[in-house]
Amino acid sequence: MNSDMKSRDAETVVSSHSVFGAPCWVSLTSRDLPATENFYAAVLGWRWRTAKLGDHFRIALADGVPVAGIAGVANLWQMAVAWTPYFAVSDADAAAGRARERGGTVAVGPLSFPPGRAALLADRHGASFGIWEGALFTDWETWRKAAPAFIRLHTRDAFDAAIFYGEVLEWATEKPGCCEVRYEANEVVLRSEGEVVARITSGALEAAPDPTIRPHWQVHFLVSDVSTCVEAAQHHGGTVLSHDANEAVLRDPDGAQFTITSRRGR
Repeated sequence: MNSDMKSRDAETVVSSHSVFGAPCWVSLTSRDLPATENFYAAVLGWRWRTAKLGDHFRIALADGVPVAGIAGVANLWQMAVAWTPYFAVSDADAAAGRARERGGTVAVGPLSFPPGRAALLADRHGASFGIWEGALFTDWETWRKAAPAFIRLHTRDAFDAAIFYGEVLEWATEKPGCCEVRYEANEVVLRSEGEVVARITSGALEAAPDPTIRPHWQVHFLVSDVSTCVEAAQHHGGTVLSHDANEAVLRDPDGAQFTITSRRGR
């Protein structure tokens, strides 16, 4: 999370307190910022601006709307190259504490990044995610429409994961504005204000947990033409892991995996 999320209009700030539990940002670590910028500009049409955190950070813009953060610190901090979702929480310290109590790991933070606080965590099966407490974009609904279609957790036991995240992020509580959780078509589905914002999957209901799965959050970006984006990814050094008319799983030149999903097929 970054200080570019500071509100442009104090009277209309949306905070993590009012949309707690929902995904509110995605970030990517990179070993080569210029190469990363060129790749995502070609594949997703993003433009870039420098973040206030310093030269190692960039903000991705889709039609002028900030949609993601890129941190060129993978080598400096010896971090894995990956896309990471951040969830809004009303209290970062309390959420980090709940994660520890339930077998999760707090890798970084919570740290202050005005106008809020952030931490990088891992669930008890090793999937990384972040939490954010503080102000969000003034045009929150615009961000939600321009940002990823949704995020999906691939894990070994969807029900166990749903319990962990539900308790840490306060899903399905009696608090006003909390996220709704339902089991639909072999997935746990998370909705915020009626919209699907996350899914948790581990295979069919009757299937035993698959020990070969490496639990991770997969970020899905909406695109107008999957095939065009696939061609651009291949031309700019990316790898196509799977591809059909409505969706493709890609890996950028640095190794970060993500999914593109057709607006028509969503």
